[in-house]
Amino acid sequence: MFRKLIQPILSVLVIAYSITTMATEEPAYKLVAVSGGVEYRQYEPYLVAETVIEGESDRDSASNEGFRRLFKYISGANTTKTSIAMTAPVQQTPGRKIDMTAPVQQTSAADGWKVGFTVPAVFTQATVPLPTNPQVSIRAVPGQLMAVLKYSGRWTDKNLKQHSDELLQKLSAAGITTAGDVMSAAYNAPFTPPFMRRNEVMIAVDKTP
Repeated sequence: MFRKLIQPILSVLVIAYSITTMATEEPAYKLVAVSGGVEYRQYEPYLVAETVIEGESDRDSASNEGFRRLFKYISGANTTKTSIAMTAPVQQTPGRKIDMTAPVQQTSAADGWKVGFTVPAVFTQATVPLPTNPQVSIRAVPGQLMAVLKYSGRWTDKNLKQHSDELLQKLSAAGITTAGDVMSAAYNAPFTPPFMRRNEVMIAVDKTP
């Protein structure tokens, strides 16, 4: 019983430690503008390894399960058994649809969450190791303009909703059209003091103010 209880805790701690010690690379972008506390970033195309946690309404539970799947992938659970450096941030959105590779197809995740790690830029779609777990996929994210609101504190549902609403309200007031869902991004391990954490909410937009 004790082993069953302690193993998930140890897994989360290992993942948290790895995020802190290894997460150095971020998706490349150019800061285009800053207005009303919102950053407008032009991101270059990048790859993301992601998984959909279906049938899970609790974001924390979905995060833990998603971390475990993705951590196994970057630790060698891939077609070339390659260890892949972890990057930042950890991304999360409500789970809806996800593009799969080889072949390209769509699967529905009506309820749940999508959790993703950015693939290091050294890999391309032709060279990135493919996951051996069918629940993990590699998706190509096109270059896009993103509106981003940064905040510190804990990565809680309350903080996420508060800052997502704030971002959408500011964009609406500026007459800016959004596309897709608000994505949350965390750059620090859970044991990082809340006031030192870097969190973000972001969404694709059509223009800058």
